[in-house]
Amino acid sequence: QVQLIESGGGLVQAGGSLRLSCAASGRTYAMGWFRQAPGKERTLVAGITWSGQTTYYADSVKGRFTISRDNAKNTVYLQMNSLKPEDTAVYYCAAGWSSNWSKLGDYWGQGTQVTVSS
Repeated sequence: QVQLIESGGGLVQAGGSLRLSCAASGRTYAMGWFRQAPGKERTLVAGITWSGQTTYYADSVKGRFTISRDNAKNTVYLQMNSLKPEDTAVYYCAAGWSSNWSKLGDYWGQGTQVTVSS
């Protein structure tokens, strides 16, 4: 069982930046971030493999968000720039063993709220 601890959410104005962190208690094939807005499905935002050689970004965040990892700390980061009100959601860290990004969630964090005001 891998435990994931998230931090870094908050309230920011449109155009601002936030960085989310997710510390894992163990190693998995890949880690990533999903988000879920009220009344909407949880969707994958970004993912990264253990090696860091393969990444995934949803079209809606390409060019604005960057995922990275520090394997020495078992931590994944999501740098979010040029934030928009539509980025408002609960962001969940996920980790897992599948090479299929949509099936990344073998393990989940508790979620952290990101609110972008207009």
